[in-house]
Amino acid sequence: MLYIFDMGNVIIDIDFQRVLSVWSNLSGKPLSELNSNFISGETFKQHERGRISDVEFAEAINDELGMSLSFDEFAEGWQAIFMSVRPDVIDIMNKLREQGHRVVVLSNTNRLHQDYWPQHYPEIAASADFLYLSQDLGLRKPDPDIYQYVLESEEFDAQDAVFFDDIRENVDAAVELGIKGVYVEDRDTVRRYFADHDFSVEVSE
Repeated sequence: MLYIFDMGNVIIDIDFQRVLSVWSNLSGKPLSELNSNFISGETFKQHERGRISDVEFAEAINDELGMSLSFDEFAEGWQAIFMSVRPDVIDIMNKLREQGHRVVVLSNTNRLHQDYWPQHYPEIAASADFLYLSQDLGLRKPDPDIYQYVLESEEFDAQDAVFFDDIRENVDAAVELGIKGVYVEDRDTVRRYFADHDFSVEVSE
């Protein structure tokens, strides 16, 4: 089987409020104002597809939110999104690989984050056979082409793949292609999935 794991809030806990809090402290902009004005719009999507640089992204978001942060200040806030890995999911990924399954990560991410999380959370890459990252592929979920790319690269049929993601739209797009989709609602979803389906994976409590 091919097991495809999203990263944020599946393998690692993230919280975008932490980003806005840092930006608020550094810029003097009220947190409520940043919350109201930030949207995951076209600039955000283009950055995740690797079509604009980190500097261009920072400048665009500064403009959109009325901030005047330096690039280093912007990056400090942007990296604050990461909290900690979920050790039970890491354990499951490793045990699946030990059993001979193929385990990959499929994440909408960006260069600026990729400069950070591999260094601080090396266990993510160490627990996967391959990382499929949106900024490298020029595609992002829920674009059907990104799932098709993973299936073709891994040489698996859709019915032999399971995909875990915390965004319903991304899961639905995978299901449309025939992939088994699992919507990760909380920190226990992945553990419960393998317990319920009896894949003989002993997970850490």
